[in-house]
Amino acid sequence: MALLALSAPVLALPAAAAPAKPAPAAGNDVLPFKATEKTLANGLKIIVVPTGFPNLVSVTIPVQTGSRNEVEPGKSGFAHFFEHMMFRGTPSYPPAKYQEVITKAGARQNAYTSDDLTNYYTTFAKEDLETVLKVEADRFQHLSYPIEAFKTESRAVLGEYNKNSANPMQKLFEVQRDAAFTTHTYKHTTMGFLKDIEDMPNQYEYSKVFFDRWYRPEKTTIIVAGDVEPQKAIALVEKYWSKWKKGSYNAPVPAEPAPRGAQYRHVPWPAPTLPLVTVAFRSPAFSDTMKDQAALSMLLSLSFGPTSPLYKRLVQDEQKVDQLFDYTPNRVDPTLATIGARVKKPADALYVRDAILQTVASLRDTPVSEKELADAKSANKYGLVRSLDNTEQIAATLASYVHFNRSYGTLNRYYRLVDSLTPADLQAAARKYLVDDGMVVTTLAHDALPQGIEALPKLTTLAPKAADAKFDVLVQKSALPQVRFKLLFAAGSAHDPQGKEGLAALTASMVAEAGSRERKIDEITKSLFPLAGSFADQVDKEMTTFTGSIHKDKWGEFLDIALPMLLEPGFREEDFRRLKDAQKNALVLDLKDNNEEEFGKERLQTNVYAGTPYGHPVLGTVKGIESITLDDVKAFYRQAYTQGAVRVGISGDVSDAMIAGLKTALARLPQGAGLPATAVPQGRKPQGLEVEIIEKNTRATAISFGLPLEVTRRHPDFPALWLAKTWLGEHRASSGQLYQRVRELRGLNYGDYAYIEAFPGGMYGFFPRPNLGRKAQLFEVWIRPVAPQNAHFALRLALSELGKLVDNGMSQQDFETTRDYLMKNVFVMTATQDQRLGYALDSQWYGTPEFTQMMRDGLARLTVADVNAAIRKHISAQNLSVVFITKDAAGLKQALVSDAFSPIKYDAAKPQAVLDEDQAIGNMKLGIKAENVKITPAAQAFAE
Repeated sequence: MALLALSAPVLALPAAAAPAKPAPAAGNDVLPFKATEKTLANGLKIIVVPTGFPNLVSVTIPVQTGSRNEVEPGKSGFAHFFEHMMFRGTPSYPPAKYQEVITKAGARQNAYTSDDLTNYYTTFAKEDLETVLKVEADRFQHLSYPIEAFKTESRAVLGEYNKNSANPMQKLFEVQRDAAFTTHTYKHTTMGFLKDIEDMPNQYEYSKVFFDRWYRPEKTTIIVAGDVEPQKAIALVEKYWSKWKKGSYNAPVPAEPAPRGAQYRHVPWPAPTLPLVTVAFRSPAFSDTMKDQAALSMLLSLSFGPTSPLYKRLVQDEQKVDQLFDYTPNRVDPTLATIGARVKKPADALYVRDAILQTVASLRDTPVSEKELADAKSANKYGLVRSLDNTEQIAATLASYVHFNRSYGTLNRYYRLVDSLTPADLQAAARKYLVDDGMVVTTLAHDALPQGIEALPKLTTLAPKAADAKFDVLVQKSALPQVRFKLLFAAGSAHDPQGKEGLAALTASMVAEAGSRERKIDEITKSLFPLAGSFADQVDKEMTTFTGSIHKDKWGEFLDIALPMLLEPGFREEDFRRLKDAQKNALVLDLKDNNEEEFGKERLQTNVYAGTPYGHPVLGTVKGIESITLDDVKAFYRQAYTQGAVRVGISGDVSDAMIAGLKTALARLPQGAGLPATAVPQGRKPQGLEVEIIEKNTRATAISFGLPLEVTRRHPDFPALWLAKTWLGEHRASSGQLYQRVRELRGLNYGDYAYIEAFPGGMYGFFPRPNLGRKAQLFEVWIRPVAPQNAHFALRLALSELGKLVDNGMSQQDFETTRDYLMKNVFVMTATQDQRLGYALDSQWYGTPEFTQMMRDGLARLTVADVNAAIRKHISAQNLSVVFITKDAAGLKQALVSDAFSPIKYDAAKPQAVLDEDQAIGNMKLGIKAENVKITPAAQAFAE
């Protein structure tokens, strides 16, 4: 919908605001909440949603500007860049003061930019609602930043581009969109063209124009969700936001002309990776009244998703691909719907492409069945309900729909539209949009693909021719209709036999992803689809956790389908081969080749705990995976998954009968205590700095360093070190000292964080997943990728900050501020149903009190002296293991060993005090000995 159309209701109310209107949830609405909406005289829309969840409030502010609105040449990526600049302060609230307010609220905050919107969100304790609305209103109306801050942030955005450069899929979509569009701004991705990103330091004056044009009330919605009273919330918004001036700027987005025929593009990838094959078609714009987009999205999901015949054929039976997916995004204007596959062998790329095209061709002539469609509608509905288990997620879901026409009802109307779809609607969408002229085929590969893949066939040529168990169950009852249970077994990668590294992970996959004795995995996937049910595995060093999630109405049916996978696994040879290949690819490709940051963190862990059961990744080693047999899996299963080895937890609106049914089913597990308990691993304590440089063809340099830590949640010093690491580098928070000194002040990278507990997959979330309990931990600092020429300086800078903390300790003020933040934030980190249940089981495993109470009690007892004593006792800035991942390993080694001065250059002017400090840091002597620096080719890491 055009912005001009959105402004029409505003023009109709020039003198007074539209009244607040409570909107009770209708019986057939997918959203069960009663929302209150109001439009102010300046055009600002307010939506207040009491969610029924206590203590927390989430303020989410979607603005109707994204990369779609970047119509001026040379300005691509600016909406995303400006998202960054919105955190640069105002005269009343400079960045440090603004961050102080957010920290005092115990809040977690972030933002994102997409094609059509920029969204800002903050989740915090309910008593801080007025404060948050006040400071947010200030930055939306009075944003101000010096040119130096602007240039510094521009380099951080380039760092974000560099961070993404190792991901093949990102590049493929960039090339795909460039080929598909000639005129519309969907031609470029949200990040923008690289040449425009590199020129951003020169766009200071334009940035002020951008803010003036797009950050206006008529383009903005304020969503206040959580433990909130609507009328009070609206009054607060009016108090701080009503003087915001309405804008008048409107820039029509050029319409894309009709497609000019099928196109093919290929992306040569410089490093080894599995080939990608995607097929895209023009997709209609989002609508909650017209069926086309909803119908096409539903059709592609049914035809290429996990329940589809093609998925069974390519992924499970023939095992030619390890990923098959479809993606039909909701967008303001017509966009692309994509079908994609990751192919195991380059020689099969043409075969896979044609299999996709053959399926596409058949959709225009063969309608889906009524049952398939009904099942898909059911999965959509229950899948959405399942996700709405915390205030922040509710607000985030609303924002993704509200931004279209600034209405709470958009999502409900869209789901009613989905419910009205018929097989004929889906077939009509196929005939209208799945056509040759709108097709874009894009491939990516390191090795050569089969000859002829560039020649695209006409779709018409491919169309078909004419007993009771004594389990102690942890129960968390609530009104939530979505029921979740966890089965936590004391079995993890620390139990992998020598030479069979990866066995625990592969065994869990063979349970959760390979079917039961009676049903193959494709049958189970199809059966679970209409229920929106899931049964998933997670493996760590000491734990394997199976998590089931289902609406209470479908409980009995779900147990009959899902639990036999655990109790009577299928253990088919074809599934074993498929999952073994997938695990090896996850290790070699997804971790090592495509994700330097996680690679570096995992390598640090294995270096510190080398020679112990923690000395290899959970995924295993290449040699270990290759040596595993199906008989090994069966033996591990029999020993590990026993009644005596499992802890059981369940949450939601559960009845006694449901709990009894689960216990009865689990009584079919083998008797026994499970695997022998593992010893506490003793990590290697370095003397000085011990460095491993992973030599890899990469654009940036990833850095991780740390040391073994005996402190776990059972240890009395855990709250003290938790507070210290939070001050030093809270994950994904800009308040941390490392973040402020490395990223914020100097713009060296995308972020810098510290940890005292394992956080696998940290780049994908705010908080670590539960059920990662370990008997020994790692103090770790994660320096996100920097430019290679800055790697030596970045290490020195981080060690300098760590050294100050160890030598000088925290100040009383920093201690109190951080403790106040954590006293509230502990509720945020345990806000979801999965987190609450998982943390409760973890507390059982550790033998500790309930986590939030334990932490709040521990924090309340702390003094700054306690924290500083714990820092000095457990942490060192001199004796550390360091891992770099970089291209010029020899050059970096020479710089480290020589202790040469490490210079740093900036695009923006810096205060003399910073430059003087840089001189001192650049000359800081690390004393790294040549014999303590090892260079390892990336291909050799985790080989055995």
